[in-house]
Amino acid sequence: MARPPVDPRLWKYARSARPYLALSVGLSVVITICIVVTAVTLARVLAGVVTDPGRRALGGWTVELTVLAAAIALRALATWIQSRSAHRAGATVVTELETAVLAAGAELPPRELDTRRTELAVVVSTGLSGLRAYLTGYLPALLLACLVPPIVLIVIAVHDPISGAIAVVTLPLIPIFMILIGYLTQGRAEATLAATTRLSDQLLDLFAGMPTLRALGRESGPGLDRRSRPPNAGNPASDAENVGSGRTMEHRVQALGDSLRQRTMRALRIAFLSSMVLEMLATLSVALIAVSIGLRLVYGGMSLYAGLVALILAPEVYLPLRTVGERFHAAQDGMAAADRAFAVLEPRSASPTRTGISTVAGDPLAEGIASDARARTSAPLIEIRDLSVGARLGSAPADLSAVLRPGAVTVLAGPNGSGKSTALQAILGLIAPDRGRVTVDGVDVGDLDPDTWWSRVAWLPQRPVLVPGTLRANLELFGARTTDTSANGAARVLDDIESTCVATGFDAVLDELPHRWDTVVGAGGVGLSLGQRQRLALTRVLAADRAVLLLDEPTAHLDPETELTVLTALRERAAAGATVVVVGHRPTVLAAADHVVHVQATGSDVGMAVGS
Repeated sequence: MARPPVDPRLWKYARSARPYLALSVGLSVVITICIVVTAVTLARVLAGVVTDPGRRALGGWTVELTVLAAAIALRALATWIQSRSAHRAGATVVTELETAVLAAGAELPPRELDTRRTELAVVVSTGLSGLRAYLTGYLPALLLACLVPPIVLIVIAVHDPISGAIAVVTLPLIPIFMILIGYLTQGRAEATLAATTRLSDQLLDLFAGMPTLRALGRESGPGLDRRSRPPNAGNPASDAENVGSGRTMEHRVQALGDSLRQRTMRALRIAFLSSMVLEMLATLSVALIAVSIGLRLVYGGMSLYAGLVALILAPEVYLPLRTVGERFHAAQDGMAAADRAFAVLEPRSASPTRTGISTVAGDPLAEGIASDARARTSAPLIEIRDLSVGARLGSAPADLSAVLRPGAVTVLAGPNGSGKSTALQAILGLIAPDRGRVTVDGVDVGDLDPDTWWSRVAWLPQRPVLVPGTLRANLELFGARTTDTSANGAARVLDDIESTCVATGFDAVLDELPHRWDTVVGAGGVGLSLGQRQRLALTRVLAADRAVLLLDEPTAHLDPETELTVLTALRERAAAGATVVVVGHRPTVLAAADHVVHVQATGSDVGMAVGS
């Protein structure tokens, strides 16, 4: 499907581009008028000087020269303002779209976000920067191409109908060749962006696996082991195979870079060739008009003034279309990335987001929460009824039914890929099930106000989210406080926080850090080991005053002693009335459960809650 020259979605999602479009149209009109005034005035002065010897003094052309200078200056000023506003609008539009894409990406369901994470990163980091070329080069040229050729053609036809006819016949050749070039390069920008995304995926996977490869001593590839063993003299083919398999990480990175370089150079080659074709067409067309004017001037078939007007304006007819063709390729990368961005934003506008759902009128649970803050600590009854969520090879989970009661620890158990984590996301309302439903005290989770429901839940995913900042800031994400200020102004660590840290083993981590809760960590918890991050995330969940605790593999990366204290803390929270749901498969986790729900994927029977 052909893309429109001006994508209406750009003006829909980038509101700051609308004033720029209106300003650019106005400036294009001014530039067009200046072109005509300049050509007519200059032709009048030159023709008068040549044909009228009595007016060859400078003082005889004061008015015309003043108008000519004013037209040239006004055109230069309008072009400068258009360029300046285009650069400002380009930066603003790119920032606005990047912010919108980030916000929309943050609201994607976790499963979809995982599949599109690299795509979003490429679009936001580098892809949308190509829109600057679209706004600063392609769009102004497109507006001029819509305004200048028709007006200039009319002026030429009025002064010289033959030159006007030649321009009318030759002018369509440029858009025809632009269309042919467009068919040739169709999909190149999308393919280049897809290749960039794929290369980014491969490069990120390469670096993500580097610690594992280094730990195994394989970061240099198996081929380097050939130094320590003699070559296979009897089988040269085997040696060649060893060399091929011995590509180092450096070679792999170099290969990825070469692939991207080759794609970029192919795109540049087509851009240069297409520009040469358009330039040649415009030059030949102007030459035809010039030859026609010259022959008629020699034989007295037209006036010098009319010939000069047509000759001066002839290049201006082809220039805007030629410029559009030249800048078309520069804008395609940005528009291809914009298409990806709009693909993220479109579903967001097509249907109301979950954050926009208001509290359901007449909903006793929602009304109770809204009217009474104490409801946040009252544990609800959660029921899962025939829950099925689509997966690659069927459903995971498939026909899951369970009752998650307050005051009990419920463990979701099952093989990898059976949908245990997906079931937690369905309870949170992050995933809409294909079949079945999840209810909270009898109310479908999809009918609840998400902010209100999430304010009652503390969730520990498999990969805990740690934000850049201090340990205190990360702990307080769920509302817990680490310190309290006494009457004399001294700050002390709260007793429940200390006991929670002891339960998770995070107290030992704090003892190793000189700044304790004021220790700064990077994105994802950089600065802490994997086990320390898990302990911090567990501490954050257990310290939160939430009625529902959802924990996905909470004892992963923990030693047996810490695992036992964490499970004891979870049972204590359940005994205090909380609804505790744990995903796990370790025998110690199953032994700590009051109920075990067996989760199965496609083709399985309905998961049944079994007392343990």
